[in-house]
Amino acid sequence: MVVAEVPKLASAAEYFFKMGVEGKRFRPTVLLLMATALNLPAPRQQPHDAAVDNLATELRVRQQCIAEITEMIHVASLLHDDVLDDADTRRGIGSLNYVMGNKLAVLAGDFLLSRACVALASLKNTEVVSLLAKVVEHLVTGETMQMTTSSDQRCSMDYYMQKTYYKTASLISNSCKSIALLAGQTSEVSVLAYDYGKNLGLAFQLIDDVLDFTGTSTSLGKGSLSDIRHGIVTAPILFAMEEFPELRDVVDEGFDNSANVDLALEYLGRSKGIERTRELAAKHASLASAAVDSFPENDDEDVQRSRRALVELTHRVINRTK
Repeated sequence: MVVAEVPKLASAAEYFFKMGVEGKRFRPTVLLLMATALNLPAPRQQPHDAAVDNLATELRVRQQCIAEITEMIHVASLLHDDVLDDADTRRGIGSLNYVMGNKLAVLAGDFLLSRACVALASLKNTEVVSLLAKVVEHLVTGETMQMTTSSDQRCSMDYYMQKTYYKTASLISNSCKSIALLAGQTSEVSVLAYDYGKNLGLAFQLIDDVLDFTGTSTSLGKGSLSDIRHGIVTAPILFAMEEFPELRDVVDEGFDNSANVDLALEYLGRSKGIERTRELAAKHASLASAAVDSFPENDDEDVQRSRRALVELTHRVINRTK
């Protein structure tokens, strides 16, 4: 799907899909598990009904297409984010903008988005097209919110969580909902799939915020303290500010000088900021798990195994160290 006619564009578009730098494949894993977890019980027919088998295979291909589209949208957003952040590494290697320049990185991101749109159109499902088009809008909105904050917004947990939903959780939640819709599930079940994705995405980002302070650059694949050095205030600092209101002055002054970074870290160390962020992540992980528990009853062994795996993922997300 990401092969282009122009060699330079092709190598740029394929950059993060190559073996070794393809990331965790976290989103496609979630979506393919969700696809099996929401399989409708097979109608009671003859053991080898070719028509039923064909329908099941066709559905799986369509759901796999959602997983592919989601990963392309995700990687496109990484390419664009790295240009905006002037990043020089991503996933432990040189970022595309660093290796090939900003212009090609932007164009490669645009190319991936256009390929995702073509794949999306081929599904011929207007509701799914609408959901994933909204995701792209959310990614842009979230990034803009991050770049254009007022002092009050930077220090608001509500604003931060809304931005986090747009930037991280919207993609996985709406993709999960799309998987359910393609499976022919009811709107109630589709909302449960959405809830799972939303809460898993929020938990994932909250732990990312913790790891930015506690992780080492080798395990994270990015420099520790990268958020605060970019002037981005995340949940641990927001919670620390509730305990130490004087931290607000440091945040307002900005983190251009390292003395303010050190001061903020000192306040964070004395506060329960890291602990409370982990607790909030655990709460969202628990809500994601509860959504799976509310799925319609289904005794199929594969369905049960996939549901257990979705619940297991909620634990892995909050206990990960990278």
